[in-house]
Amino acid sequence: MCGIFGYCSYLQEKDRKEVLEVLCNGLARQEYRGYDSAGLGIDGDKPGEVVYFKEVGKVAGLRKRIAESNIDTTKSFVSQVSIAHTRWATHGPPSYHNCHPIRSDVTNEFMVVHNGIATNAAELRQVLQKRGYKFESDTDTEAVAILTKYVYDSQPNKRITFTELIKTVLKELEGSFAFVFKSVHYPNEIVTARRGSPLLIGVKTEKKLKVDFVDVELAGPEAENKTVDSLAPSGPSALLAPPTGPKIQRTQSRAFMSEDGLPQPIEFFIASDASAIVEHTKRVLYLEDDDIAHIAEGQLHIHRLRRNEAGGPPTPATRSIETLEIEIAAIMKGKFDHFMQKEIYEQPDSVVNTMRGRVNFDSSRITLGGLRAYLPIMRRGRRIVFCACGTSYHSALATRAIFEELTEIPVSIELASDFLDRKTPIFRDDVCVFVSQSGETADTILALKYCLERGALCVGVVNTVGSTISRETHCGVHINAGPEVGVASTKAYTSQYIALLMMALQLSEDRISFTERRNQIIEGLHALPGQIKKVLEGDKSLQELATGILANSRSLLLMGRGYQHATCLEGALKIKEISYMHSEGILAGELKHGPLALIDENMPVIIVMTRDSLYPKVQSAFSQITARKAQPIVICNEGDDGISKGVKTIRVPQTVDCLQGLLNIIPLQLLSYHLAVKNGFDVDFPRNLAKSVTTE
Repeated sequence: MCGIFGYCSYLQEKDRKEVLEVLCNGLARQEYRGYDSAGLGIDGDKPGEVVYFKEVGKVAGLRKRIAESNIDTTKSFVSQVSIAHTRWATHGPPSYHNCHPIRSDVTNEFMVVHNGIATNAAELRQVLQKRGYKFESDTDTEAVAILTKYVYDSQPNKRITFTELIKTVLKELEGSFAFVFKSVHYPNEIVTARRGSPLLIGVKTEKKLKVDFVDVELAGPEAENKTVDSLAPSGPSALLAPPTGPKIQRTQSRAFMSEDGLPQPIEFFIASDASAIVEHTKRVLYLEDDDIAHIAEGQLHIHRLRRNEAGGPPTPATRSIETLEIEIAAIMKGKFDHFMQKEIYEQPDSVVNTMRGRVNFDSSRITLGGLRAYLPIMRRGRRIVFCACGTSYHSALATRAIFEELTEIPVSIELASDFLDRKTPIFRDDVCVFVSQSGETADTILALKYCLERGALCVGVVNTVGSTISRETHCGVHINAGPEVGVASTKAYTSQYIALLMMALQLSEDRISFTERRNQIIEGLHALPGQIKKVLEGDKSLQELATGILANSRSLLLMGRGYQHATCLEGALKIKEISYMHSEGILAGELKHGPLALIDENMPVIIVMTRDSLYPKVQSAFSQITARKAQPIVICNEGDDGISKGVKTIRVPQTVDCLQGLLNIIPLQLLSYHLAVKNGFDVDFPRNLAKSVTTE
């Protein structure tokens, strides 16, 4: 859940001030991944020397510490290697010693930044302490750094390569990780590796590259057969010697030569997220699980840690250099005070982008290209299992009813963590849909692997191109909401909602009896962007609500029925996340089975009473709470005269029942935003949270 950034330049003169600015900007772009502390390590004045800066808190504090130091920022380097990290604390509280980069010893022989968790760190720590190594932090990462030094110290004549060294270390590790290693013993070299945590490498050159891919180096006796060497993890006490294999001839793809065949100045940017790279280059390659990348002398080599699982899909023999589609303006705040505010106001456009090229409003047809080849299998499925966490879970819950109505296939909605805890039965004729904004959510990825092992068709619904879920599922849909920086998800929720709705519509297109219903929904989709704009025009009244009636509230109940149950859950989550107010979403039908005991004149209540087939039942719930002296705020449709005079209302346009939740959630997003601003909280970076949850 942390943010990693690395910067390597070769034959490209850079002064230290430029290097530090690149690193700090790269971290600032990834602060949503963690902001408990930040740190960086750069080349010192002497050969092999490393200088690092650390600070508890945000990147702004790190910038201040650098500015206050007496380091010579004018010193220039023809080639240099530097690493940086912004942390979401897991092992040990935020502190100077727990801040990354983590070093192997007081002389900084090896430095590492890490995203993820090494689950066997405690065992490794115990073994290394018995061998006399001293630890200075509480982190699991320090066991990795000291293990690297131990393996290096154990080598006769110290003739081991940096790649072989890191490969040996990775053999001993369990868990998920993305690493970047730097060492005084290997100046101007850097090694990165990933397993279960995202990592990509940006490439920037002045001249055009001769090739647009990097071929994967295969070591060991199986290299000739295009398989990679098997390096199964062993116990922490083994600490085996590094593998040896034949030297592999360098190819032009690894050397990154220009079209004239000569080496050229080049810069590499390593990051957990493309948003940290896009201001420098749009040419990136994504590392696969168990890839080890080595950068030195302007060359990039990619090695494999282990061979493919028996019966599993083959790993591609090359890594393509892709072009990022996002623009730098998309990750800037512009005229808005916060990213969350900007992303709420982007929803009229983001929902259009989700539908663009997929909905033909003239012929009332939906075409999701990523699913086309798999539609017959999906229609024959025994059941559809949605698996997600947090806001993504709510988007699946919001569309369950329309899936069941249009496809007549049983649907279950699973929280990914609970799904694994229960070891849920999954069969070959199940269709499993994995929903995640980042495509890197650890629990959801583990659930995906569980379902792949059991032979189910796996479908991904993600926002991030090149993410783990988008690569490992059989097929899927990119929601195309654009980069979402605010930790509290807003536009991704509405885009996921629409993407799932379009999936249900396409699955049902072979059912003539549902033609009228489908056409009605597609007409509703056409009107949706304009209706969202109209809801956003009511922002000022919601601001008054946050600073008035709800200003001093310590708790809030939200209730609704049917399609609006998910709206209440998602609205309550937003209020919890950024305003730190206790809030709870309640299914109105369950009110009399317990929650009604909470209702009195002091309990703030928001009830969703937009018109659909369940309207009379929600009216009954409204009567029950007003009889207990509650003074609810009612989310209702414009022109609804069934609401008693004197009742505080939030009016939204009326649309098709299965789309109404898209309009109803926006006032709750705005309300949560204004509650947080009123209390002076950091809207984009709520305490204890990070956006991409890459730990279990």
